[in-house]
Amino acid sequence: MKAIEITSFGAPEVLRVAERPAPVAGAGELLIRVAASGVNRPDVLQRMGQYPVPPGASDLPGLEVAGEIVSGDAAAMAEAGFKVGDAVCALVAGGGYAELCVAPVVQCLPVPKGWSAADAASLPETFFTVWSNVFERGRLQAGETLLVQGGSSGIGVTAIQLGRALGARVIATAGSDKKCAACRALGADHAINYKTSDFVAEVKQLTDGKGVDVILDMVAGDYVAREIDCLADDGRLVIIAVQGGVKSEFNAGQLLRRRLTVTGSTLRPRPVAFKGAIARALREKVWPLLERGEFKPVIHSRFAAVDPDGAAQAHRLMESNEHIGKIVLTW
Repeated sequence: MKAIEITSFGAPEVLRVAERPAPVAGAGELLIRVAASGVNRPDVLQRMGQYPVPPGASDLPGLEVAGEIVSGDAAAMAEAGFKVGDAVCALVAGGGYAELCVAPVVQCLPVPKGWSAADAASLPETFFTVWSNVFERGRLQAGETLLVQGGSSGIGVTAIQLGRALGARVIATAGSDKKCAACRALGADHAINYKTSDFVAEVKQLTDGKGVDVILDMVAGDYVAREIDCLADDGRLVIIAVQGGVKSEFNAGQLLRRRLTVTGSTLRPRPVAFKGAIARALREKVWPLLERGEFKPVIHSRFAAVDPDGAAQAHRLMESNEHIGKIVLTW
């Protein structure tokens, strides 16, 4: 099969199309003929040598795919309601940048009716992440207010749409007026240009001084202290990336006095059973919304995976932060 290898750690040019042996599905797994692969920030970090591959995972980048089941553990597939030939999307721990990819059966979901493979490849990484962090760790409830940092990113787009669909008020930040407009078009009640406005002051004004109930943060660093100032009493800050740095200083007394929670997680190294539980929750509570058309896929760009420069172009775009929504490789 053809696959995209990281030939050495470095710039996007280290990504190369190569021939690899086809993987074989083991117990509890299935093999997908990949039609599209999602591109995510962790792929960029892995390419740069800053995101180690979990033990036992493929060294190939790629954490989400969509395509057709070609083989697998028949009993496990039957239990999950899948069969050979079904169109599925899947969260994987690696190996997604390839024509064939093995995935745990429990981490697969059906491609929603009316969605293309490219559309479906944009789902797993962001939906698993947002569900696990915003709704499980962050305990966002209908009627509460969610602040999404980086609302025009793939994660941000999903958080806005999912938060709004499940009854929350959503405030998003983004780095340009154009991106703010895109966030509002996706359902954000308000969008703040963090380059021209103080998001702390804006949040306080928009919430009549109360603050927000949950914050989804991909920055960390010096954002943490400012985000704590944005939280309502009993508020929850959920950190899923550290693009602004790993060190933060904040007033710990506020946590005590106002019963605040600061938490975070990374999904890739979590066990299959944990990810399978998220998939079941998504299939029950979110997939019906997709089937009814209450969400729309937001694909900024598609690149041909077998183009010698396709994957590199995708990574350059990801690093530019100029995209709104998802970036996808097609096979």
